[in-house]
Amino acid sequence: MKRILIKQGTILTMKEGEEPFIGDILIEGEDILAVAPSITQPADQMIEAKGKAVMPGLINAHNHGAMSLLRGFSDDLKLMDWLDKKMLPAEARMTEEDVYWGTKLAIAEMIRSGTTTFADMYVCMDAVAHAVVESGMRASLTRGLVFLQDDGGKRMREGIDLVEKWSGAGEGRITTMFGPHAPYTCPPEPLREVIALARERGIPLHIHLAETKEEIVKIREQYGETPTEYLYHLGMFEHTHVLLAHAVHLTRRDINFLRGIRGGVAHNPVSNLKLGCGIAPVMELKKHGITVGLGTDGAGSATTLDMFAEIKAATWMQKLDYGDPTQLSAEEALRMATIESAKLLGIDHEVGTLEAGRKADLILIDLNQPHLQPIHNPFSLVAYSVNGSDVDTVIVNGQILMRERQLTTLSWEEIQREAASRAARLVEGL
Repeated sequence: MKRILIKQGTILTMKEGEEPFIGDILIEGEDILAVAPSITQPADQMIEAKGKAVMPGLINAHNHGAMSLLRGFSDDLKLMDWLDKKMLPAEARMTEEDVYWGTKLAIAEMIRSGTTTFADMYVCMDAVAHAVVESGMRASLTRGLVFLQDDGGKRMREGIDLVEKWSGAGEGRITTMFGPHAPYTCPPEPLREVIALARERGIPLHIHLAETKEEIVKIREQYGETPTEYLYHLGMFEHTHVLLAHAVHLTRRDINFLRGIRGGVAHNPVSNLKLGCGIAPVMELKKHGITVGLGTDGAGSATTLDMFAEIKAATWMQKLDYGDPTQLSAEEALRMATIESAKLLGIDHEVGTLEAGRKADLILIDLNQPHLQPIHNPFSLVAYSVNGSDVDTVIVNGQILMRERQLTTLSWEEIQREAASRAARLVEGL
């Protein structure tokens, strides 16, 4: 098996309580073999990391990758106007090939900004899975299930097919979830069916929750409950791993219902800010032992898939909300983007920290730049000063996907050409 030795980088393992240090990392095949101040074992390839930070690859816990084709198309609108008047009509035109190329565009952006794993909820998931396999990325894939109209079980069948066909594909890089879209698009009976299916098969659930005030009003009018209470009383949080996207508008009672949940919340601060949705109660959730990771949401709303933007926004929002700069430290935010997001995807036994036995998913960040000097506290520097464009090298499952800012598994020229022509067709006349 091929060995890669990364020499003398500033290593942020993201293991709880472990401080950054100068050291080496030895990769053998798909796995990390050793992390230490100095490694003298032979290797087939050496990467000089002096002047670079080395950390686990970022994990985007909630995304709609193919929506990258609609970036910047419908900005500065309220969420429901954005969705009903722009996104849904454009997405209705999407073919499977559009989804494939839109996902490839998203993957290129994520690799170039240091993301090594993403959780994706969309349609035409075969196309998404093919893009993941070809790129070398790691992903948790979900077919979004909307049950507002009777489609004869087509969506549900596609969700099951995704799980049966793609779980463990791509050398184990692909995992799957069942994806009821949101409380307001999933009436009780089909939602109970999905929950039962997830429990029976041991497959996690991925759902949007309490993203807007409008959703709270809608569910209250329909069921006399908050969206969280609605899911709780349907049994979603019992014996099932659940990834809840957004969770912006939660009452104290809601948070109590989430205590002890298997899974947790994917916080999407940039999208929530840009759409004026509000500030999620991240610190309250964490205080009650609920796992909180980070996601970008789709580029159609967030505009960017740069997880370093999410890290900054997450810390700023909590500090502002509390009027207290000690809230959500740099290290906590970095853990949200790595090991905490890995927990949400149920893959924290494989990725999220740098240590022997974990999969070799890691990034190197070039610190030899004016905005990244001097180096007093590596956690603070990476959380508050690094941008996605500072990422130099990306490795997933032991494979180098980007070296010195050059993609190795994707053709950027081809992606750019396809994305431009397809995007123009999707939005014409809307």
